[in-house]
Amino acid sequence: MYTYEYPRPAVTVDLVIFTIRDGRLQILLIRRGEAPFKGRWALPGGFVREDEDLEAAALRELDEETGVRDVYLEQLFTFGEPQRDPRGRVITVSYFALIASDRQVLRAQTDAAEVQWFPADEPPALAFDHRKILDYALERLRNKLEYTTVGFQLLPRKFTLTELQQVYETILGRELDKRNFRRKVELLGILEETDEKKMEGVHRPARLYRFKARQFEKLKDKGILFPF
Repeated sequence: MYTYEYPRPAVTVDLVIFTIRDGRLQILLIRRGEAPFKGRWALPGGFVREDEDLEAAALRELDEETGVRDVYLEQLFTFGEPQRDPRGRVITVSYFALIASDRQVLRAQTDAAEVQWFPADEPPALAFDHRKILDYALERLRNKLEYTTVGFQLLPRKFTLTELQQVYETILGRELDKRNFRRKVELLGILEETDEKKMEGVHRPARLYRFKARQFEKLKDKGILFPF
């Protein structure tokens, strides 16, 4: 058997899971049930086993600690500062995802004492370097609004223009001009109007739309972004 000349650091995965609840962008956190940082809130995650790849480890840890399953994960960044974990030299590969929170049943398991949603811009004090990971994920998420379908992942299959704008405003953390937003959406041609309508408050019913993924991909291939 070949032996390495250098010591091998441990590898972990950490997961930044976003959703929109009560009109705010929220993050999924667990309360640690074991040392180090016992009782402190943290991102879901854990150590990678010798016989599994990184994404498989991320999906396993997410399920084991929170009960969340069947999500599309995107690799975010690798964090490897030597002193980031008091247990020793630990390198973590982070992932992030957006999910509809009403489609998942949360349950704390393994070394997680509790699992809960928190506002992404006002999280509690986090263990390890997880605040740094969260801040990086927020920046990536907001940048991705321009060139991916990330904003549509939090919408039902049919949605109103108001619902679409609210998703973008929630992720960006600022209000958008209604007329300007709708004009840009119309010019891009990425929505398909349906014959259905939906009541929104006391106003007249609003038209429902579908997202045209194929048209969005064509625009992306041409380098046309979705800036707001």
